[in-house]
Amino acid sequence: MKAVIVCVSVSHGNTLRVADAMAQPLGARVVSPEEADPGELAAAYLVGFGSGVFYGRLHPRLTAFVSALPTGPRTGGKGAHAFVFASSGLPETPVMPFTRPLVRLLEGKGFDVAGTFSCRALDTWAPFKVVGGLNKRRPDADDLSAARAFAERLRDARQVRR
Repeated sequence: MKAVIVCVSVSHGNTLRVADAMAQPLGARVVSPEEADPGELAAAYLVGFGSGVFYGRLHPRLTAFVSALPTGPRTGGKGAHAFVFASSGLPETPVMPFTRPLVRLLEGKGFDVAGTFSCRALDTWAPFKVVGGLNKRRPDADDLSAARAFAERLRDARQVRR
């Protein structure tokens, strides 16, 4: 299975750590939007998209990248499977769903979104900076283990469906 993970990790490297944990069981390459090869993404069977959360939204570089992707079937006429992941200082809530807008954008581009994953991470946004940040030692080993388990479930589900 060919997998690629497109990741924007800018503040503390938290999202990149989560992406690397997911990449292991998927055998995926982790790239930034600027490094992503459109041909490789079109040929991939599974593509992950993730970033940290900024002001309740995923990073604008990631959203702009997905917006610029072509709409329609991928290589071979099949829709690619995708997943969305995030690291954030605060939990995702139904009132502030930070992954849902990207999920909808990906579905509009022809992706079958297989799931989402988020975990807490160090957040040093303005009010939290005064106290040295929120979630100081996160993502921790449990968070990274949960990210790997999420990726393993995606991998196993994709192999069964093929």
